[in-house]
Parts: sequence; structure tokens; C-alpha cells
Amino acid sequence: GRQHCRLNDQEANGKNSTASSNDFSDPVYKEIAITNGCINRMTREELRSKLAEFKLETRGVKDVLKKRLKNYYKKQKLMQKEPINGDSYYDYICVVDFEATCEEGNPPEFIHEIIEFPIVLLNTHTLEIEDTFQQYVKPEINPKLSNFCISLTGITQDIVDKADTFPQVLQNVVEWMRQRELGTKYSYCMLTDGSWDMSKFLNIQCRVSRIKYPSFAKKWINIRKSYGNFYKVPRNQTKLTIMLEKLGMNYDGRPHSGLDDSKNIARIAVRMLQDGCELRVNERMHAGQLMTVSSSTPLEGAPAPQMPRYRN
Repeated sequence: GRQHCRLNDQEANGKNSTASSNDFSDPVYKEIAITNGCINRMTREELRSKLAEFKLETRGVKDVLKKRLKNYYKKQKLMQKEPINGDSYYDYICVVDFEATCEEGNPPEFIHEIIEFPIVLLNTHTLEIEDTFQQYVKPEINPKLSNFCISLTGITQDIVDKADTFPQVLQNVVEWMRQRELGTKYSYCMLTDGSWDMSKFLNIQCRVSRIKYPSFAKKWINIRKSYGNFYKVPRNQTKLTIMLEKLGMNYDGRPHSGLDDSKNIARIAVRMLQDGCELRVNERMHAGQLMTVSSSTPLEGAPAPQMPRYRN
């Protein structure tokens, strides 16, 4: 028969430790390893029952539930061993998901211009969305939106005709972030769904608008990478709707609305933080090129936002 997994609230809180210091150099890690083995043998219903017992979220596919329970137990044991220092973490995460001009099939020569700049401000301590920013942007190279773009994003020609150009919107973004004391009083980091928002859309837009790439957006968290690495799933399972589905959630709002997409990405980030994931910078721009950031790189927040200079 299957070995019974004795994981209860007392064990998780460190009140019932049975490992011998002779077995492992660190008995806490032996307990964690034994418990992980038990969790691996649990059925989905057993996992849900145990999560409910600890008052944890019970939605999600089996692999997500296993990861959630393992991380909860590991965190409890390590906190007992050595309290976690919360000072090394970002206070806020700024979730960004641009909408840009597009055509059906997107010809290779087509230049994408940002037409919606949303930010969702996620407090990593309360795990609440504290504020949002949203402004539409008037495109300059292709001022007339394609019918495909209007249908996809829900952004109409009238909306962009009345909007400010990108440099003014970026100035408004910088001011909004300054008012919230990001990079001065509070540490923060940008987060996107994939690499394209920063490495492609923002990069191209800054060239179109003849301004330098903003320093506050040079490093970011690509949540697709974080999700794939944390839950051990292949990259083709890290699209927004699939991530939501695997976590037991439905999309809320209108797909391809930049603000609604950003809010749903923030919901995934919240669930990952609850499940024990340390969301951290994993991508950056360097000399106009997309680069990977190693997980061993020291954790540091983005700089205080400032308006970039115009290109010569």
C-alpha cells in the first residue's frame, strides 16, 4: 500500500520534528525531502483536502496543487529554522501589457506603434492591486488603424485620434510613478507577459518617437518564464489563458484590452507569490538587444523613473 503522508498543521508549523541530525547535515531539509515524496504520492483530492486544511487555495491542476503544498510546507519549516528577510524583495510590481497597431498577418515590414499604455500596480506585501494607469496613444507612422486592429483590441479610430502622442504619454507615466514614490521610497520592478512588450514594442516605439529607451524599463520579470520554471511546465503552456486555466481561474474582462490583460497577468502573479514563487527580474535590454538575467544575480529594484532624453 501507499505510504501514509503524515503532514498536519503541527508538523508544518514545526511543532512535531522527528528527523535525527545524524541522518542529514541539516534535519530540516531531510524533513522537507521526505514530505515532498509524500506529496508526490497524493491524489488530487488528497492534495485539495490538505490545502483546505491549511486554508490555502484549492483550485488548479494537480501539478500546481503539489507545488503549492510543497512550498507552503518548505516555507513553514525554513521560517522556523531562519526567519525570512522581507527587505530584499520588491515592494511593488508594475504589470504592463501594451496594445499596438497591427494588421492581419502582420507583414514583416509593418512597424508596430503602441496605442495603449496600461500599468497595474501590485503591492507584493498585501497582494492587492493598489492602483492602475491607462492612457491611449496616437500613432504617427500608421495613424489609421486597420479593421483587424480595431476588432482585436476594441480600440477605435476616434479613441487614438483624441489621444496624446507617445512622448507625452510616457511623461504622464513617469509622473504617475513618481507620485507613487516608486524607486525612491518603495522598491519596484516591471513585469510583462513575455518578452515582446519591452524588447519589441517599447524598443520600436522609442525609435519611432526619437527618444532614448527609458531606464526604468531596462529590466523586467517575464512571467511566462517564471511560471514555466516554477511549475515545471513547457513554454507552450505559458500563454495567458492557459496559465489562468491551469491555476483554476477564468479570464476576467475583454481579451486584448491592455488594462484587462494586465489585471489578469497580475492575478497570476498574485497566485504565484501565494504559492511561494519569488518573482524576480529574468530579462533585460542591453545595447538594444534582449538578454537573459541569471537567477543568481542580486535582487535589485528598478531606478526612480525619469523621462528619457531625445535622440540626436
